[in-house]
Amino acid sequence: MSEDIKMLTDIESLSGSLAQRVYQSLREAILAMVYPPGSVLKKNVICEQLGVSRSPVAEAIARLAAEGLVDVIPQSATRVSCFSMEEIREASFLREALECAAVETVAMQRSDEQLAKLTRNVRLQEMLVEDRDYAEFYKADEEFHGLIMEFTGFPGVSSVAATVSLQLKRVRMLLLPEEGRPAETIKEHRAILDAIRDQDPAAAQAAMKAHLRMLIPRLLPLEKEHAEYFRSR
Repeated sequence: MSEDIKMLTDIESLSGSLAQRVYQSLREAILAMVYPPGSVLKKNVICEQLGVSRSPVAEAIARLAAEGLVDVIPQSATRVSCFSMEEIREASFLREALECAAVETVAMQRSDEQLAKLTRNVRLQEMLVEDRDYAEFYKADEEFHGLIMEFTGFPGVSSVAATVSLQLKRVRMLLLPEEGRPAETIKEHRAILDAIRDQDPAAAQAAMKAHLRMLIPRLLPLEKEHAEYFRSR
């Protein structure tokens, strides 16, 4: 069995239909860069490891293709899609529009319970950075942004934000761990949290915008450092 397949999550630990569980396992591996851009997904090897037939694997790959995570070439191969700086910039633009609108709303109408959840999350981030547990810090970072989207009160906002941020989530893995950046991220999150606590929507928007705009300048050098992961223009 090939080495790169061994890191797939065991589908027995997941929930949903068989195809859903195969999809979750493959998606997690792609987003975590277990399968980096350009990797070939071999259905027979995936079937062997996960102990499933080709049908749920084919269904899972079709879903991944619809999300833009894989490219299916008929009669040839299925490859993990490469990054596109144009698509990354667009996703960053859309994410900023969504999250700045969301944090403005949350700053105006947040409850004490919501504020407490955000505060606990930032404290958790601080502890994780102290422990140098960057994998868990990354999850807490995502949860912080997810909570803000959830607290808007609009059920569809979180799913739209997750779709928009999909490629950003994957490419961010190239930046981890980046020396000094987690501590800077916490400072930026604290500025957002303070504005929400003060119920200052303008300050919350400004803090969120400053935070999100740190990403693209940090990603640009990666296009040269990891040229094999990016589409040629």
